[in-house]
Amino acid sequence: MAAMLYPFSAILGQDAMKTALLINAVDPGIGGVLIRGQKGTGKSTAARALAALLPEIEVVAGCPCHCNPDDPATSHVECAERMARGETLPRLRRPMPVVDLPLSATEDRVVGALHLEQALKTGERRFEPGLLAAANRGILYVDEVNLLADHLVDLLLDAAASGVNLVEREGLRYQHPARFMLVGTMNPEEGELRPQFLDRFGLCVGAQGLEDAAARREIVVRRLAFEADAAAFHRRWESEERLLATQVVQARTRLSSVIVPEAMLDLVVRLAIEVGAQGHRADLAIIKGARALAALLEKPAVTETEVAEAARLALPHRMARSPLDSDTNLDERLAGVIGRLIAGEEPPGPAELAAETPEVLDEMTDSMEVPGSMAAGSILFAFLKKKARKPT
Repeated sequence: MAAMLYPFSAILGQDAMKTALLINAVDPGIGGVLIRGQKGTGKSTAARALAALLPEIEVVAGCPCHCNPDDPATSHVECAERMARGETLPRLRRPMPVVDLPLSATEDRVVGALHLEQALKTGERRFEPGLLAAANRGILYVDEVNLLADHLVDLLLDAAASGVNLVEREGLRYQHPARFMLVGTMNPEEGELRPQFLDRFGLCVGAQGLEDAAARREIVVRRLAFEADAAAFHRRWESEERLLATQVVQARTRLSSVIVPEAMLDLVVRLAIEVGAQGHRADLAIIKGARALAALLEKPAVTETEVAEAARLALPHRMARSPLDSDTNLDERLAGVIGRLIAGEEPPGPAELAAETPEVLDEMTDSMEVPGSMAAGSILFAFLKKKARKPT
């Protein structure tokens, strides 16, 4: 089935969405991606196609949680106990798991079920793993997450943040690792996600239909070619897919060595304060996102460019806003804040703020070298396009 998925690299446009997914693939600790947008804009296609870029994982054969046979610290109880006894566990390599969570799923199906009757009869705990166990070390994809029951959204976000799924029933307790990359998609026309849940997603991006006639035509041509002969279409995009996959794997390796200078930490904090982001999740998401982006761009340290790009993915859904604010207004306001802070200007006073217009960045955006002046996601894909042209 994986070979029949539409290739990630063949998705035209939507660079912000693709960048957010790739950043999370490098560092799942960012907290996942929420993709908000109109129907038919490639949200589900991109989320499912991402898995093909990620490397296979080595797992304990037959383990429902896909435990790493070389790491007892992140294994569930049964595998950890077998390792502690010195048992040689059977292992195999498999593609990274991708688990779809249906809207009709029950709580037991999501978190797993403890069989009380079995425990009463035999005194042994019997746990039937759920979708969170199946998604461990992989991707958990939730389409129309805004239509999912609130208590299930809460369970998902808690597990994604802690990396552990805890099930308690009638005095019985069971826990297992649940480290996964959470990807949610939604169409705002069908209802918004509650603010307390929205904030829990590390990054949030919008997906809009392309208005350029030539681009829309190319999307149709590519889709028809894929439907006519999926295997041939995959061969056509094989080199681009290989480049992206290699870039993600190498970025994961270099992530821990990417330096975050003190000046960049200060910039992130000032950004979060000035836009009115509540709590500290925004600061962490920007720093982690900037570090992952720097790793993808093969940079040894985070610069203003990566901070500006990560801020545009981590802040819009956390900014203080009025009922009259549109997404466009928020983007323009955020661009103004980023431009001022990078230029070293002081925050405007009340009178200046009231008179502020999107023209604040007019002079700065004349140069594509100014951090934050390019369309969101353009930085990474301009780099990849340049890299693809280099002779090997």
